[in-house]
Amino acid sequence: MITDKLRSYGAARAKMGLHVEHRQHKALNNRAENSHQPTRRRERIMTRFKSSRQAQRFLSVHDQVANLFHIPYPGAATADFRRASRERAFATWREISMTSAIADSRPLRIASFGSAVD
Repeated sequence: MITDKLRSYGAARAKMGLHVEHRQHKALNNRAENSHQPTRRRERIMTRFKSSRQAQRFLSVHDQVANLFHIPYPGAATADFRRASRERAFATWREISMTSAIADSRPLRIASFGSAVD
């Protein structure tokens, strides 16, 4: 059993009759806590939507796009490596977005601030 340094955990374990190793250290539980980070990130995003349907529509695409741009760099990655990785991600995005724009019958129009787009 892994817990933080709260003293009452030892007493509770003894009262429950548990005969397992009890390890107390502030960093031992980090692996379990950090395993939920992608789920927590999605939950944070979902709280900003007015309806669950709107959230589902966004999140069905969000993870695919976010995974494209979330590039885990090794600790000793050079700036050139990071730039090349980012450029590959943007090239893939340009290819995907142009494919979807061509599939759409309407021409792709970019709205400037304050103007309406059909």
